[in-house]
Amino acid sequence: MSWLSSLKSVFSPAQGVNEEEIQNVLQNYVLPNSSYLLKDRITQVNVEGQILQITVRTYPDEAEDLQKIHDDLAVALEKCGIQELNMHVIQQKHTQAENTTPPKHGDIAPQGSSSTQTKTTPSANPKLPPTIDASARTDSIEAQKQEDLNNPPIQKPAPQQRDVAKHPRIQNIILVSSGKGGVGKSTTTVNLALALQKLGLKIGVLDADIYGPSIPTMLGNAGRTPMIEAEQFVPIEAYGMAVLSIGHLTGDNNTPVAWRGPKATGALMQLFNQTLWPNLDVLMIDMPPGTGDIQLTLAQRIPVTGAVIVTTPQNVALLDATKGIELFNKVQIPVMGVIENMSTHICSHCGHEEQIFGTGGGDQLSAQYNIPLLGRLPLNAQIRENADAGRPSVIAGDDAAESYMLIAEKIINQLPKVEKPENRIF
Repeated sequence: MSWLSSLKSVFSPAQGVNEEEIQNVLQNYVLPNSSYLLKDRITQVNVEGQILQITVRTYPDEAEDLQKIHDDLAVALEKCGIQELNMHVIQQKHTQAENTTPPKHGDIAPQGSSSTQTKTTPSANPKLPPTIDASARTDSIEAQKQEDLNNPPIQKPAPQQRDVAKHPRIQNIILVSSGKGGVGKSTTTVNLALALQKLGLKIGVLDADIYGPSIPTMLGNAGRTPMIEAEQFVPIEAYGMAVLSIGHLTGDNNTPVAWRGPKATGALMQLFNQTLWPNLDVLMIDMPPGTGDIQLTLAQRIPVTGAVIVTTPQNVALLDATKGIELFNKVQIPVMGVIENMSTHICSHCGHEEQIFGTGGGDQLSAQYNIPLLGRLPLNAQIRENADAGRPSVIAGDDAAESYMLIAEKIINQLPKVEKPENRIF
């Protein structure tokens, strides 16, 4: 039975997290400036998704090594699929030198002076932790809570947007977000991408809506599967743009993507990093609704130029759009402006104009956050019909095409200007 089974441990890892490699890292790590093994100091191990939490006993003379221990482990565990390491430290009263001879390698060190003994029952599967006596576990947890108050966990700070390395072939990345589903975000994404391309930019589209991908349908390439070259996806071409969506990988449109957050975010990062994107001026990313795992992962690991917020004028949509703007502000992603979709409806028979979803929503967000109102788009049956047919408005040239072009011009004006080298002739 693994040495880990002698500890208080909980394992519910995400897919891609290798339990055996985690055990090897923890079992073989030697503490700095000593011959002690880390495993002899660990009293608890928890793995939840891609987060590992360990509780470690240390001595006063080891205080200066704690950050190095954490950083060394974080680097090693990242290769095992762990994205975040929380290390709780239980400080012993005596120095290491005042204690008796060190435990032999392979022995499990005692967990302190407490006389409480934890009873365990063997597990049927040697890879799974044993069942722990409920009363003993409760006493132990209460004792740890008291010690943890004076020993907060050492955590590796989350990456900031300013620290994310630029993609070697993508100049700008623009997120199209809403905070709410059903406001026309995907339709806006494909039309803005096509409008930017018409204005002379090299454009790509990444569908980050893992659970409800609609970009393949709107660009007329549903059912196509990308080729793989050198273990990387080759984007699918659509109207001259490089496009990739999880919908291109799941087969027919009836297949649900029933994944938990860590797996969904892992799929997004794979689509971004393991794709042979050509040299692009702009990569448009169609975001899923909400402000959850995918949004946070993207903010910490993908270099973003700015975000465009899509909303309808109604109060319910504005509330969610506000949350989206607040999230981008917190993660240091500039909001380039807001687009008010379904702003007004003109009857195709009598010409009567009606504001079905209310008025002034885009203006309200613009004034509240001091961001531009990039434009208003009508509630028009042509937009929906052309998107469903795989020929978006900018390609079909319907009544909304000019509005998308005007919004695209405002977005271009906000993109950072890239200076060409003096010796460059093209």
